[in-house]
Amino acid sequence: MDYTLLNQINSIEDFKRMDERDLPNLCEEIRAFMVENVAQTGGHLASSLGAVELIVAIHRVFDSPTDKIIFDVGHQSYAHKILTGRRESFHTLRTEGGISGFPKREESAHDAFNTGHASTAISAALGFARAMRLQGKPGMAVALVGDGAMTGGLSFEAMDDAGNDKLPFVIVLNDNEMSISKNVGGLTQSFASMRTGRLYNAIKRGTVHALEMSRAGKWLGRHVERTKNRIKHFLIPNLPFEDLGFTYIGPIDGHDVRKLIRYLKRVREMNKPVILHTITTKGKGYSFAEEDPERFHGIAPFSVDAGEVTAQKSVTCSETFGNALMELAKKDSRIVAITAAMPSGTGLSEFAKQFPDRFYDVGIAEEHAVTLSAALAAGGMRPVFSVYSSFLQRGYDQLLHDVCLQNLPVVIGLDRAGLVGEDGETHQGIYDPAYLMTIPNLAIYSPSSMQELKEMLALALKRSEPAVIRYNRGTLPDVSSVNPISFGKWEIIEPIQPITLFATGTMLSLAKKVAKERGLGLVEMRFFRPLDYELLDVCKKQGIRILVIEENIAAVAPEIALYCSPCIVRSAAIPNHPVAQGTIVQQRERFGLTEEGLQKLIREMEPL
Repeated sequence: MDYTLLNQINSIEDFKRMDERDLPNLCEEIRAFMVENVAQTGGHLASSLGAVELIVAIHRVFDSPTDKIIFDVGHQSYAHKILTGRRESFHTLRTEGGISGFPKREESAHDAFNTGHASTAISAALGFARAMRLQGKPGMAVALVGDGAMTGGLSFEAMDDAGNDKLPFVIVLNDNEMSISKNVGGLTQSFASMRTGRLYNAIKRGTVHALEMSRAGKWLGRHVERTKNRIKHFLIPNLPFEDLGFTYIGPIDGHDVRKLIRYLKRVREMNKPVILHTITTKGKGYSFAEEDPERFHGIAPFSVDAGEVTAQKSVTCSETFGNALMELAKKDSRIVAITAAMPSGTGLSEFAKQFPDRFYDVGIAEEHAVTLSAALAAGGMRPVFSVYSSFLQRGYDQLLHDVCLQNLPVVIGLDRAGLVGEDGETHQGIYDPAYLMTIPNLAIYSPSSMQELKEMLALALKRSEPAVIRYNRGTLPDVSSVNPISFGKWEIIEPIQPITLFATGTMLSLAKKVAKERGLGLVEMRFFRPLDYELLDVCKKQGIRILVIEENIAAVAPEIALYCSPCIVRSAAIPNHPVAQGTIVQQRERFGLTEEGLQKLIREMEPL
């Protein structure tokens, strides 16, 4: 495509000088440019396609970086990156050393706040608004928030706080009826009522005008505020935002860029908390993404003409876990499945179809999902909450207090454990063992094959303690276990030697190659917790040297070192600093989780 308009934009100043009449055509060029580039790199396409006009209009009306534009999650920010001087580097999106798929402060002054998880933008924007006021600096704060992110409690906590402050503060609500999957819950129904209620604005304008302009209305407003609010609520339903202190405007067409500009100019002049409700289409402008926005939410490199992923697809751990759960649920009516807005991403879509009455999508609300699971377990059910490792972090308090201190049989399928690749720092699943190992009563399973994943799920559901089953993004070897899974027991793959490798999960295949080549012992750590103390007693008695290999922040190695002292224990793991984007292979090479890296560590462990 000939990007006649887009090629003129090398900075936000170039964009500001563009004739407003050209903006609709510019939006189409931005869409084509995104599709062309994301087809090569992969990325969050559907959400970014749906937000193009919103971002163009926001940048037209507000003055970044003086005005702070905060993106919720941030995977819809591609147009923002293109307009703010990163068009020529956009082909490096999500690649090692390239631009991030999310806003990054270190990447541009226009990226005011790093984001990667949902529901944070309103809190962050309020913080900026208060900082500007306290320092006497010019500027406004604008939060671009998807309707899916509004199911997160943090959004409401921030709105409740912001509504009391009366600062100039703008929320642009991007309502496309989806987060990753279709949105669910009561708030979604409220949005639907707002969308479909054509009389909403007419009733609001007419009724409020009458209350404020008539003598009776003025009297009510001055003397009977409670009565006024009751009348207003009777005549104008669905005002959750106005109850929180925001002036609500909308809904309006989120793809009419010139109308958006007009509304945003009015909003800017209002000088108080305002929410502008816009209706958009996820995947707008690319037919395959419009028809299947869930698949194109986060997609690998694909063919533009066919809309198909170019790499050969294999059965993932998520799918294996979901299918195994479905088979177990056929035999046990107590089994229920919970997801936080990700039935497809966590492999539960088929379970939802097979057992609609035993499936709960709670929206982007991980804390609620964990406590809901705890109460389901206390009520006699066998709940399984499937969630990405980086998202479970939000439910730490609930996992500790509501599940584990009560020792309730909740099973958590911890997806995307370990390195995840191109999504970068905010999505790496490398931190969970460090905090899970400190929580009482919690068993932590670590399968190294698809068969073990299925066996461990079945075992966890038979037992009575809380359990986490960690499995990686992508696949595991599809091989049968030599010995069945026994709770708390590790597997000796190669006989114990003076130097023995202890490996877990995705690292077992790598460790097998190195152990065979060097004639070393090899133990598969099937559990992070409990440790196999019987086996460790043997190792301690023999005084062997142990290399523990984990694809996460070192968690098992310190426990083994403490228990087996004075044995020499070394660790091959992820260092405790942010892991930048790149392929998983590149990330493993970066941290020495390769044959060459392990060989180097082993040479250092050999007796002199």
